[in-house]
Amino acid sequence: MSHPVKGLARFSDATLGAFAFVPSSETLDHLIRYLSTWNGTDKLFTLIEYTLKLVAPVLIARAKIQHRVGVRKEVTSSIATSLTSFASLISDFKMLGRFLGLLPIVQWMITMERSPPPTRVLLIIERLQGWSMLAYYPLEHLFYLRAHDLIPAAVPSLVSLVGPSSKRVQLNPNTLAMWSCRAWAVYVILQFAHLMQDRKLLLMREKNLKKCKGVASEDKEDLRKRWGAFWNEVVVNSTNLPLAIHWSLEKGMFTNNIWPTIFGFINGVATFRSGWKATALHASKTSSASIATAGSLGGE
Repeated sequence: MSHPVKGLARFSDATLGAFAFVPSSETLDHLIRYLSTWNGTDKLFTLIEYTLKLVAPVLIARAKIQHRVGVRKEVTSSIATSLTSFASLISDFKMLGRFLGLLPIVQWMITMERSPPPTRVLLIIERLQGWSMLAYYPLEHLFYLRAHDLIPAAVPSLVSLVGPSSKRVQLNPNTLAMWSCRAWAVYVILQFAHLMQDRKLLLMREKNLKKCKGVASEDKEDLRKRWGAFWNEVVVNSTNLPLAIHWSLEKGMFTNNIWPTIFGFINGVATFRSGWKATALHASKTSSASIATAGSLGGE
């Protein structure tokens, strides 16, 4: 091979093949593995959405202070307006992505009956949670379609399908959103009962391990991870509850929108953290209830 050709090959390797010099990254592999699922993408966007909603008021307050002291002409912040608009787009995108959320719920409920949880109480709780989600998703879908004027404001009633009737059902977006969040609130409240049962099972497992001699380090590590997942779920559900109640009420529970934003941000951090750990290699399995609804809720 002539020298010019060799030089051209080396130049090509150094430029077009520059990624050969980039070391492999377990973190990048983990991130791709996590974001390749809808749940992972949803959790990341939830975290981004509420981060933007937290930053925007700070920028607005800064703009007002700067305007007051005379270092800024405008009293508003164009960046804050852009961040708020982007957060709104993310929320809309997440809701659209949940249009297929009913499928894993149905799959979860079928699997639950074939492989029930360890106690009868947990089975009843998860059955009720499943049915609450069967109400939540269709109501949210109707809200989304109506809010975007994709369906008419009134549709024929069920009575008109079986007999002559001109009665029509009004589809009010606010009412649909409120009732969908009430169905979600039922799930969240039931999840506290689920967590109480989970705690009992973990304490029982911990007690049994203490009785055994020569417990393997893997068993101790597994128990530690399960407790970590449990307390993370406590944080997630504790932030979901005020959000579910707030959006379930006609006038809401908070007069200042910063509180839903704060709860949403904490929820976003906790859910992203749990999902990140769940997709780590050799990660222990999470509870069936958490898997079924992970990433599908917790943000309007």
